[in-house]
Amino acid sequence: MSTGGAAGPGGHEFEIVSSRTVYSGAILALRLDQVSMPGGRVVEREVVEHHGAVAVAAVDADDNVVLINQYRHPIGQRLLELPAGLLDLPGEDPLLAAQRELAEEAGLAAREWSVLVDVMLSPGFTDEALRVYLARDLYETDRPEPELEEADLEVVRMPVDAAVRAALAGEIVNATAVAGVLALAAARVGGTELRPPDAPWPGLPTALLRRQAARKSED
Repeated sequence: MSTGGAAGPGGHEFEIVSSRTVYSGAILALRLDQVSMPGGRVVEREVVEHHGAVAVAAVDADDNVVLINQYRHPIGQRLLELPAGLLDLPGEDPLLAAQRELAEEAGLAAREWSVLVDVMLSPGFTDEALRVYLARDLYETDRPEPELEEADLEVVRMPVDAAVRAALAGEIVNATAVAGVLALAAARVGGTELRPPDAPWPGLPTALLRRQAARKSED
């Protein structure tokens, strides 16, 4: 076990001394890690393993961003969000998943794609990570018959500037939507060249997928 006695700030190796799984489900798992701290202490950290996710900031020819108004059961209300979905299949291509979600939730496809921003959503307790794509040159496409909460989705087109104001006013509070809308505004102001749609994503979480694959192989 590394004690970190000789390491300066930023040099300690936080080794996992032991680990146990408390719960393992379809979209998350909870494990308890014993982790070595600077000075030699070992403390427990709760870690939620989660699938990676993708979202799409789709901007139409009139400079509207496509949002969805969706019911979220944990908070018991509807939120304005970007079309988004989980990467819950082994080896799934994030771009293809984003294209699928845009079609399923908004009935749209796009001819131009780029990576807008990558986000670690709450690294204090989960490895969940998100990639937001920018989609331009939109056109309508077939939308599969929606089910469950998605059967109640409302598609909302909002001018990008209005969406930025809504985020800053606390009217758009979904973390994915806030990150995507504000990143879009910042990229425009700075004239930032965005990454290509197949840009590497080193932060994509894989622990839950590996866990689920191992469980299937044991069955």
